Amino acid sequence: MADRCRPVAVCGHEAGYGEALRDLVGPDVLVVTGGRGLIRALARLRRSGEQACVVPMTLGRDPELVADTARTLRALPAVQNAVQTFGTLLAEPFGTDRHLIAWLRAAANRVPATSALLVTAPAGGLFEDAELYRIARLVRGHGAHRLVEVAFTGGDPDPAEGVRRCGRLGATEVALLTAGFAPADPPGVPGVTVASVGPTVSRAALARVLAERVADARQRWSERQDDGIAAGLTAADDHGHGHTHPPGEGHGHHHTHPPGEGHGHHRGHPAADEHGHHHAHASGEGHEHIHLPGVGPHDHGRPHVHSAGHVIRSTA
Repeated sequence: MADRCRPVAVCGHEAGYGEALRDLVGPDVLVVTGGRGLIRALARLRRSGEQACVVPMTLGRDPELVADTARTLRALPAVQNAVQTFGTLLAEPFGTDRHLIAWLRAAANRVPATSALLVTAPAGGLFEDAELYRIARLVRGHGAHRLVEVAFTGGDPDPAEGVRRCGRLGATEVALLTAGFAPADPPGVPGVTVASVGPTVSRAALARVLAERVADARQRWSERQDDGIAAGLTAADDHGHGHTHPPGEGHGHHHTHPPGEGHGHHRGHPAADEHGHHHAHASGEGHEHIHLPGVGPHDHGRPHVHSAGHVIRSTA
């Protein structure tokens, strides 16, 4: 493979279908949506003779983005054949749910413990949104903030309702933590001071992680001739609980989805037990250290993440 490989960032709801990333990445990164947007980008790169490394821009709440991207690459013979000639690769997703939890915990550590936390993210599907509640609960369980609520931009509850809920529970200050690539605008709610902590992933961290994903994909190809597509196809396996059966009963039917529609299977998590539960340990017991991409070792599972975002305040 040649020395240069063009990163192609494929975006779903977590990145506002690309809008949240366009001002955060450098000019060498192509920011596209999945499906036709990805197809057109790869066609342009092939015509210019450039290699491409496709990075699904999820923070862990959109495994379907990974699987859909892999299906797009697999379904296009011209793109698949380009692996041999131009090196079109599918990288690991930008982040996982464990990375997101660690990033949010690091952001929460910069907020006074007397403030309520409102974890916000762009609305996705039913199970993607339910996942945010699990993530927020883990942020609360490992932190010092008594009140941690959830809200969705473009969804229910929206950030204004989330702030009002915090106010009804006694909070006078609320800090917005974003579980997407762009922070929500602080809503004005009487009696409550609202501050946005800023981007959870800074511009510098974004560039660093993208570079690492591309480098890892190229190394995998160099060592094993693995383009990453086969692994990507399984990313959304068991994502969601679309069907519930009584104990002892299985199901013998297949799922059929209209073109362009996803499905509702619940994704398994690498650090989960057979019930999908992550285990938190009491003080003094063993615990897992989560190291963020591009970030060195840290103390007691609290990574050092530097955000380039500034604090925006709104007081009604």
